[in-house]
Amino acid sequence: MTESRDLRLADGRMLRWYDSAPGADPPHADAPVVVWHHGSPATGAPPPPLVEEAAARGIRLLSYARPSYAGSTPRPGRDVASAAGDVEAVADAAGVALFASVGYSGGGPHALATAALLPSRVTGVVTLAGVAPYTDVFDWFAGMHAPGALRAALAGRDARARFAEADEFDPEAFLPADLEALDGRWSWIGADAGRAEAAGPDGLVDDDVAYANDWGFSLDEVGAPVLVVQGEHDRIVPRKHAAWLMSRLRDGTMWARLDDGHVSILDTIPDALDWLRDHAFPPAEPARHDRTDDHRTEH
Repeated sequence: MTESRDLRLADGRMLRWYDSAPGADPPHADAPVVVWHHGSPATGAPPPPLVEEAAARGIRLLSYARPSYAGSTPRPGRDVASAAGDVEAVADAAGVALFASVGYSGGGPHALATAALLPSRVTGVVTLAGVAPYTDVFDWFAGMHAPGALRAALAGRDARARFAEADEFDPEAFLPADLEALDGRWSWIGADAGRAEAAGPDGLVDDDVAYANDWGFSLDEVGAPVLVVQGEHDRIVPRKHAAWLMSRLRDGTMWARLDDGHVSILDTIPDALDWLRDHAFPPAEPARHDRTDDHRTEH
């Protein structure tokens, strides 16, 4: 069972985080670890299907709520890079040295931030429908069904907050495959977004401003292997974002999913966890027999 905890940070903020192996008792103490970076909006709790798939593979799962979501204190002016310090604090509190980062949608940039800024601790990254850094090299908004929120975020937080006052979600942003996923295995994602929205718009506003402005690091700083998973017809984060990520990453692999959109892409999580097992988790050291404990004598 996943347990939620509150962590007091050095700057006085509170951070809500989650652990699928509270106490980290054996065999969890030696289990590979994945840190989950939630989409926008969300409470930070890990989706139950992800928890199940991680448990089936012996993976310990950590996650946290970014500032202004759930029980995490706001952090005015935060950028994407600021996630690295928060994740490091969570990993330290959990007694975890090495981990992989998995980010969905708006969580993708934050997963990449941890790899760029914590290179000695992050062993691999998966981004699922992840946003690319804002650039004018290509039309960053092209293919987004409703880019108004991010266009407003580009103008600053005040503009994005004003947009939030009248913003309404358009279900046409979802493909039929997405709607099917939201009615089925991934219904929790929609319900969790609703819980986050009910608590107010600040988390989403701050996320959008962070995405549309300088992230605080560059993609070429990411040295760990990265798997970029993208739905070909995603109407929220278009395919061009994945292509741009791939053109800037030092060690990137891309899975293009021809029939998936923004939510149905989550069905690739089992395969993505297997990819991490093969590319990001260091092999366990074989058990050694200490002969100094052997007190047998021959007569």
